[in-house]
Amino acid sequence: MTITVLPTGVSPADVHTVARSTARVTLAPSTLDAMTTSRDIVDRIERDGRPVYGVSTGFGALANTFIEPERRAELQHALIRSHASGVGAPMPREVVRAMMLLRVRSLALGRSGVRPLIAQSLVDLLNHDITPWVPEHGSLGASGDLAPLAHCALVLLGEGWVLDKSGARLDGGEALHRAGLRPIELSSKEGLALINGTDGMLGMLLLAIEDAGHLFTMADVTAALAIEAMLGTDRPFLPELHAIRPHPGQAVSAANIHRLLQNSGVMDSHRNDMVHAVQDAYSMRCAPQVAGAARDTLGFAASVADRELASVVDNPVVLPDGRVESTGNFHGAPLGFAADFLAIAAAEVGAIAERRVDRLLDVCRSRELPAFLTPDPGVNSGLMIAQYTAAGIVAENRRLASPASVDSVPTSGMQEDHVSMGWAAAVKLRRVLDNLTSLLAVELLAGVRGLQLRAPLTPSPAGRLATAAVERFAGTPGPDVFLAPVLEQARSAVAGRSLREAIERELGPLL
Repeated sequence: MTITVLPTGVSPADVHTVARSTARVTLAPSTLDAMTTSRDIVDRIERDGRPVYGVSTGFGALANTFIEPERRAELQHALIRSHASGVGAPMPREVVRAMMLLRVRSLALGRSGVRPLIAQSLVDLLNHDITPWVPEHGSLGASGDLAPLAHCALVLLGEGWVLDKSGARLDGGEALHRAGLRPIELSSKEGLALINGTDGMLGMLLLAIEDAGHLFTMADVTAALAIEAMLGTDRPFLPELHAIRPHPGQAVSAANIHRLLQNSGVMDSHRNDMVHAVQDAYSMRCAPQVAGAARDTLGFAASVADRELASVVDNPVVLPDGRVESTGNFHGAPLGFAADFLAIAAAEVGAIAERRVDRLLDVCRSRELPAFLTPDPGVNSGLMIAQYTAAGIVAENRRLASPASVDSVPTSGMQEDHVSMGWAAAVKLRRVLDNLTSLLAVELLAGVRGLQLRAPLTPSPAGRLATAAVERFAGTPGPDVFLAPVLEQARSAVAGRSLREAIERELGPLL
């Protein structure tokens, strides 16, 4: 697959594809024209000798320091080297690739004043699957993601580090040499244009939005399994009950759960039993209200990301009329707020799932299932400690749900006296979603164990398919086994698409 970058930018799907595969990237001819026109304006400013931030001056608190023409290329190289000052473990390949594509997108909009060579050099890294080593810590989301983007740009100069296929660290110059690429020399403004913007936090947010959309659907699946196993009722999920509280996400989740519970011998066994058919616990009955609110939060985050994808976030910007103006568009507040809000929502989807797991395991509340979902409780502990694991993850997600975007720390001699912390917000959102995957994996295993223990009652078609999928790696209820590998397989079932696709082939698309 080839992704073409236009002067209008790229789509979320383009970012997902390039980040998570080896899709090739090309620059449209119209993109090259837009960048050339923008660069001509910068060259004219240089010839005229006008003082312009980032072209003929220093940066940040040094913005009033005039730089002589003969030292302006040196200025750009020094900027990249000094700003590549991150520390910590390297960011994953998908994050770095998303960030590089988005920096290409930013340059392609024709407001950065760089030569087409600069964007093409980033494209060359992507097409040769060269992933710069970008440490986790360094960005405040102030002038965007300065340090992470500088670590990417440093490789273009034949310096810095690259993430080897094995996970080891390789010299950037050596990586270019192996790929048959040559280091580039920067001209005025080009170093600044390579590092000023929100590309890292936006890339992480776009990837998180895709992951969260799938996980929220899988949360409906695991909730339905747990409700069915606990002899819950499907009546709270009737569409007319959600039409009278018209939150769109709630209606979608309710429709999913209601459809997943149909044609169930387990449900039919107690449909007219007053003990089971009046009111279920909140964690069962209110599943659509929580997961639905998370879906609506996801919709908000997606709208923010879409607007940012259409935005010019460089500083200064080169306007078509020849002006070069300083802006604050690099500030990551919109993305930081969205990432924090989505992390809160995802944490709650996991928290309510853990409550259903606890209920399934409790012999006093599980409606006659054996304690801890083992047929021989006492000698065997079943899923007792799996719920401990889930509880610990819920506690961590509560800590991670504390917003990063309110934690500004002034920098650069008080020139950058309010920063967004958008990078930190996006990093912890990724951790929350990874944790949510684990929580849903525990619920998937517990829900299937509960349905297995309801035999000879037959589960719903969705329950049957989930049971078949889980039995392939977890077997049937019996003596205790080494549970960690089973939970890893359950994580793969939740994160992957096979189980969902099997259910959708049977029931139609889940939303």
